[in-house]
Amino acid sequence: MTPERKRSLSIAGHRTSVSLEDEFWDALKAIAAGEGRSLAALIAAIDTARGDINLSAALRLHALAHYRKLAEERG
Repeated sequence: MTPERKRSLSIAGHRTSVSLEDEFWDALKAIAAGEGRSLAALIAAIDTARGDINLSAALRLHALAHYRKLAEERG
């Protein structure tokens, strides 16, 4: 794993910074592309549904859940 990389982005009209390892940024970009939406749109959707956990954790958990689901489907 690479060290965390901080990126600034805008969610629901406000600027924020998120720190994730490059592998998670790459995974989220791939997930967004596979869903036919932008990375910003994917992150906004995750942000809306995240509840009380911090955004970085929610993004990591989303990527994990996505790839676990793919692994289960492949069997």
